[in-house]
Amino acid sequence: MTETIARYSIEDFVNSTAQQDKNEGFFEQETPRIMEINLSNNLAWIKKGAMIAYTGDVKFTLENLFEHGIKTVVKRFVSGEGGSLVKAQGTGKVYIADEGKKISILNLKGDSLIVNGSNVLAFEPSLKWDVKLMKLASMMAGGLTNIEIKGDGMLAITTMYEPLTLKVTPDKPVMTDPSATIAWSANLKTGFKTDISVKTLLGRGSGDSIQMKFEGDGFVVVQPGSLIYPVYGGE
Repeated sequence: MTETIARYSIEDFVNSTAQQDKNEGFFEQETPRIMEINLSNNLAWIKKGAMIAYTGDVKFTLENLFEHGIKTVVKRFVSGEGGSLVKAQGTGKVYIADEGKKISILNLKGDSLIVNGSNVLAFEPSLKWDVKLMKLASMMAGGLTNIEIKGDGMLAITTMYEPLTLKVTPDKPVMTDPSATIAWSANLKTGFKTDISVKTLLGRGSGDSIQMKFEGDGFVVVQPGSLIYPVYGGE
C-alpha cells in the first residue's frame, strides 16, 4: 500500500506531466495533443480558440478582415467562413490544442499542400495561404472549405486520432470519404465519384454515396474519424 501511494503522489504526477524544453525550434511537440510555440519577438498564426496557456509577454489579436487581401475576404464571404485565425505576437511560450485532437507538425520547404480548413492549427507567417472552395463537396458531401498552404515554414495540422497517408501514383488513384480527408498534395487532380441511388439516399446503401478522387503523383492524408461540416457554397 505504501509503494502504491508513493507511485501516485502529487510529486510523481507533476514530474511525469511537467513541460519540457526539447529544443525543437519554433514549433515544439509537448505531447501528441499539445503543441508549444516559442516566440522570440515574432509571431505565429493560430486557430481561434486554440490557446490553452502561455508564459511571457504575448499579445493575441483576431485577424483583421482585410489583412490577407480582398480576394480572401470575398472567398470567405462566399464560403460562409468568418475570421478564424488569431495572431500570437511577442516573446514567450504559447501552448495550443484543439479539443484533444492529434497534432502533426510539418516543416514545409517549398512544398504546397491543401488542408481542410478546420484541421489547420497553426503556421508561420512566412507561409502563403489561400482559401479553396469545392462546389460538389459543398452541395452533396456536407461542405468543405480547404486552405492551400505553400512556401517555407512550419505548419501544424490536427486529426481525430492517428492520421494515415496514402500514396497517389499515375496508375493508382485514391478514393476517400470527403469528411475523413484532411490534406493532399496541391499538384494532385481532384474530382468526385458518386454512387447515388434510391437505396443510398434512403440510408440502405452499403457504402458512402460520394467519394473524393485523387489522381497524379503525390499523397493524401485521411483520419479514422469523420466530421460533419457546415454547408458552404462556391466553386
